Amino acid sequence: MMRPIAGVLFGLLMIGFVAAGNTAWAEECSGAVTAEEALRAEDARYAAQTTNDFAAMERMFGSDLVYIHSSAVVDTKASYIESMRTGKAKYKVMRRSDAKVRTYGCVAIITGTTQLEVTSGGEELSLELRFHSIWAKRAQGLQFVGWQATRVPPKQ
Repeated sequence: MMRPIAGVLFGLLMIGFVAAGNTAWAEECSGAVTAEEALRAEDARYAAQTTNDFAAMERMFGSDLVYIHSSAVVDTKASYIESMRTGKAKYKVMRRSDAKVRTYGCVAIITGTTQLEVTSGGEELSLELRFHSIWAKRAQGLQFVGWQATRVPPKQ
């Protein structure tokens, strides 16, 4: 009777090890974030991106950034900054509206609309997007750790 139970327990333990190997661990948080702090950080990010301030982006983007474009392309911190550094993406205008901020301790989620003027792969785009922007308060300050956007269809 003990043998089948031991086998089941061993199997569950192995599944746990395999699952843990596919998990990305986030950095530790450091204190509570306010809605005002999150909006100031988002404004600073927009300013850094429209002026190609790569040093500011390196500081404010978390190493675990997951950036999901409205095209469904997924970038990391490194690939996202590199796309701007090489000129593949050039943000000219970034304007936020209808922003709502929810805070959960050291994490802030901003939901809203943004209007972008961007050159992407040589193509000039003017986009209206609905987005979630995620910020985490860490020892090194507030860091941008997530973005997901969806294009708003043109008004008919």
